[in-house]
Amino acid sequence: MKVLVNGIGNIGTTLLNLLSDYKRLLGIETIYALKNTSIHSWNKTEIMFLKEKGIVLCTKNNTDEFIDFNEIKEEINYVFDCNANSFGIRNKEWYKKLPNLIGCSAQGSEKGFGIPHMAGLNDKIILNQKFAQIVSCNTHSLAAIINLICPKTKDLIEGDFVIVRRSEDLGNHERLVSANVISRHLDKSIGTHHSIDVKDLFRTKNIELNIQSSDITTPSQLLHAVRFNLKTKNNLDQNEICNKLKNNSFLSQTSKFDSNIIFELGRKYGAYGRIYSHAIILSNNLIIDKNNIKGWAFIAQEGNTLISTINAYLIQTKNNNTENAINKIKKDLILKEW
Repeated sequence: MKVLVNGIGNIGTTLLNLLSDYKRLLGIETIYALKNTSIHSWNKTEIMFLKEKGIVLCTKNNTDEFIDFNEIKEEINYVFDCNANSFGIRNKEWYKKLPNLIGCSAQGSEKGFGIPHMAGLNDKIILNQKFAQIVSCNTHSLAAIINLICPKTKDLIEGDFVIVRRSEDLGNHERLVSANVISRHLDKSIGTHHSIDVKDLFRTKNIELNIQSSDITTPSQLLHAVRFNLKTKNNLDQNEICNKLKNNSFLSQTSKFDSNIIFELGRKYGAYGRIYSHAIILSNNLIIDKNNIKGWAFIAQEGNTLISTINAYLIQTKNNNTENAINKIKKDLILKEW
């Protein structure tokens, strides 16, 4: 299998490293990376790191530094689009023309690119689908919390979420706010795009959810967080929820209340400094009143989407080792407690 990662930013670079690490397990022969922006003296070092890992860099621009993309485009079997701001949507048109393309995925911002996907939720839905959209990190967390508390989603009466967002990645200086900023509700009955996106994700399984969300952006570049409030048809207790959490391979827990500490642990012990759990639930800070469950979870941006991105690749390419491969990667990358 010959794969292409289009976009060498925060998501693309980490994905390239993971694909390189698990190359044999994933059945990958060659990893190409498409560089869309210019190379300068200050970012040449990162490019050299990728080259040293055996990743082949290519470009659509005329340059002697990289392989011309036109020379290898007929070899591409799978594309990981790691762009944002609708670039993935626009790229889809030329992906369709790749003669040997089996499948393709794009990231959360590219809504409409393909079937919304989250690993462990709707795996069967993207089988035989050429295009998949990996839902955002916050969509992962909300959907995973719903799935934890109400695995039979018909038992969910209603859910309400408040997402406390970090501003942007540590390496950026574009959207960092100086004070708390409230997001506008896009839908009068549903709220922000988070609940809209979660509803769309569950609709791929013909499930309708009664949920709402709100959003506040804070002057932080560390972890997102979410306050959840779920009302179910069944009564639950602390032990039952903790057992569910213990047995869920995509979720982690913590007894820590400070995102600085958790972020630092992720930087120390997470592969490439990242946390890959769908969400990290504060298991010692739940409010349970019979059938009403309230609590907090931390969300590490992009780590959870990378697991789902690799999962989509395995499913769309009908890899014979899909279950073993994703279980191995989860075991390696997801720490159960922070």
